[in-house]
Amino acid sequence: MTHNTVSSTARLLGAGLRALLVLTLLCGVLYPLAVTGVAQALFNDKANGSEIKDASGRVVGSSLIGQRYDLPLKDGQESPAPDLKWFQPRPSNGLGTNSVNTRYSLILSGATNRSGDNEELIRWVKDAKAAVVKDNSTPAYKAKPADVPADAVTSSGSGLDPDISPAYAKLQVHRVAERNGLGVQEVEALVADHTTGRLLGFLGEPRVNVLELNTALRSLTRG
Repeated sequence: MTHNTVSSTARLLGAGLRALLVLTLLCGVLYPLAVTGVAQALFNDKANGSEIKDASGRVVGSSLIGQRYDLPLKDGQESPAPDLKWFQPRPSNGLGTNSVNTRYSLILSGATNRSGDNEELIRWVKDAKAAVVKDNSTPAYKAKPADVPADAVTSSGSGLDPDISPAYAKLQVHRVAERNGLGVQEVEALVADHTTGRLLGFLGEPRVNVLELNTALRSLTRG
């Protein structure tokens, strides 16, 4: 190998190393820092996971991911019973189990992927509807099967939906009021305060974030 060849190879290696260092600095350090800085400055809440905090400032979850409100699992039970002092979310029929975050049963998101005429799905919906009517009936209020909305008996496409319809929240008001020793009108006002309307007045559907609602309910019952 001649001296000129060695010199050319060394120059090429040097140029390649300089390009690698510059691109690493730009793409691996400066660009991520810039994007992170802009996100923190302009979209701080979303950049940090859309956290929900309780009255003491403790983070209790994210507004983007649903949580279960269940009683401790008893011996012989395949799944825990719902804790009826809280507003309940949509059913969470997902694809896996989660032993880490025990407040939610999923580790993989997904729907049941069954057609509308699937016999098993039809049985699930009928059983769920009967359970919703039973759970939300009180001595002073009788829940009606006709008042049970679809989101009370079916899971969402992801199985992680954090919201329920105002109709489902309204159906739970009497039960939540009775279980917590609150007035019905007081709980109705709480639901109204945490109902979000359609985006721009016409996009999507009105919704109630269950975690935000239950966090406010916890503060009210401890007040």
